Amino acid sequence: MQKKKRILLKIGSNTLTKETNNISRGKIEDIANQIAKLKDTCEFVIVSSGAIAVAKQFVKLESKSKDVFVKQALASIGQPHLIRIYQEIFREYGLLSSQCLLSYSDFEKKQSKTNIVNTINVLVQNNYIPIINENDTVATDEIQFGDNDKLAALTASLLNVDLLIIATNTNGIYTKESIKNKAPKTIAIVENFETLKAEVVDSKSSHGSGGMESKIAAAAVAKKAKIETWIVNGLEDDFITNAFENKVSFTKIK
Repeated sequence: MQKKKRILLKIGSNTLTKETNNISRGKIEDIANQIAKLKDTCEFVIVSSGAIAVAKQFVKLESKSKDVFVKQALASIGQPHLIRIYQEIFREYGLLSSQCLLSYSDFEKKQSKTNIVNTINVLVQNNYIPIINENDTVATDEIQFGDNDKLAALTASLLNVDLLIIATNTNGIYTKESIKNKAPKTIAIVENFETLKAEVVDSKSSHGSGGMESKIAAAAVAKKAKIETWIVNGLEDDFITNAFENKVSFTKIK
């Protein structure tokens, strides 16, 4: 049997909400549909934000504490709902899914790293798609440092995946000049990482806590592990399959 290509797919809050204030079931259906089409040749591990965005749909928390603790509480409320939505929709496409909550400290301990790899390997071998999020109720790194981009890159490196796909709300990374001229032009292939860093204009997304800078930092982590990164427009339908067929503009970081 031909070995399947292992893909780490990172989906931010902006993609999951399609830049609205609600989680888009249609977007999760789009992701499930593409994974189902690719399941004979690819195996997926997903790093998904969105727990806070789900909770905000139906909860308003009153608190005198600092903002970060409110966000942690929202993440605690939203996470089970987020996974339930994934499981319901994925099941309709014949896909099995599971939840994995990780903290950055897990990547600093040898035993924890071994446990993560072994558990995820067992899940994938049994046709389960691990859906990973940061354990926001005990850790604040995603809330403070960038919408799971770094978590996705660390997980991709640990699992030694073949490809890291970061879904965002642009057609990849645009040249600085083209943004200035208000005619965004995608950098298609990046061979020289230092040149890329000079092109980045940082802008935070509306729901996510990341921006293009955090995606470049994630790509740097992946590059160190010799993993290729694609930055694609997750708001578009069929964004994964279209990228594979080169039907859309996106950035490929070699």
